Amino acid sequence: MNTLFDPLKIRTVEFENRIWVSPMCQYMAKDGFVGQWHNVHLGSFATGGTGLIMAEATGVVPEGRISIGCPSVEDEAHALAFKPIIDFAHSHNVKIGIQLAHAGRKASTMLPWHDHRIAAPSEGGWEAVSSSDIAFEGYNRPRSLTIPEIKEITGQFVAAARRCVDVGFDVIEIHAAHGYLMHQFYSPLANKRTDEYGGSFENRVRFLLETVTAVRAAIGESVPLFVRISATDWVDDGWNLVDSVELCSQLKALGVDLVDVSTGGNVHNAPIKATPGFQVPFAKAIRTETGILTSAVGLITEPEQAQFIVETGEADAVFLARAFLRNPRWPFFAAEKLGVKVKWPLPLERGKLL
Repeated sequence: MNTLFDPLKIRTVEFENRIWVSPMCQYMAKDGFVGQWHNVHLGSFATGGTGLIMAEATGVVPEGRISIGCPSVEDEAHALAFKPIIDFAHSHNVKIGIQLAHAGRKASTMLPWHDHRIAAPSEGGWEAVSSSDIAFEGYNRPRSLTIPEIKEITGQFVAAARRCVDVGFDVIEIHAAHGYLMHQFYSPLANKRTDEYGGSFENRVRFLLETVTAVRAAIGESVPLFVRISATDWVDDGWNLVDSVELCSQLKALGVDLVDVSTGGNVHNAPIKATPGFQVPFAKAIRTETGILTSAVGLITEPEQAQFIVETGEADAVFLARAFLRNPRWPFFAAEKLGVKVKWPLPLERGKLL
């Protein structure tokens, strides 16, 4: 039986505990470069006792970004901008990963607080692409990718993953959830292709599996590879848990170490009841059915709740987001509440209650 504060070793990387920082879009990058905001934002978690920080969804190319304010790693310079953050995390024995992404038809947006959603070319916007030319509600109609373009994007994931390993990231995660490009291929709601990348389950998951295979080979055997999926579209004719179990079985066979289990994002009005831990059962089912490591996400806010998820084997780790925004040192709060003694950074020790 594992507890929230037990270490977890995946390949050659050991995470100090199972409380992890979920990737959270900040919309503060400039021309794809992370900067001072990200140094402080991610650095605050590094002083707070987490086992893993996952940097936000980062475009493998500029056109893969969600918004004009999202980061990208299309070249060495963009990757190197993360180096001070990585070094700071490592100085506190905290592992750090990056979520590599392509937003597909949900790309080229303004920042969330702007008065309109889609960025025009004059505002730094670009043409969105997808599996098919079907628009997401409120977004521009995308252009359907050609087969050579699909293979080119796989190569862009590979090149980005190599850059990120070279700059010092401990974990690579492929973002295949939340209605972004990979999800747009495997969900039958977004993919209406009639070639080898559309139609059957086997064809719809092909893009993701080819990309996983290529990235796994590129980053070597020592680096953990995660994939975030949406386990269900939350509608009857969409992607579902049965599909996810089969996909995750194949991901495991290809060398994926952990599936970061989320849901939704592909249907704008899906009937999702977002209650505490509402996505945990999906992580549990995938873990039980396939034997792959899973992480749970979604309204996990209380230490006892997180402990129960890990202790009962519903997931191997928990990713928290909003709880970390409210309290970047949430693991210390959890340790005090659960009566666990953990090491604090020396400058912060005066804040300990135990």
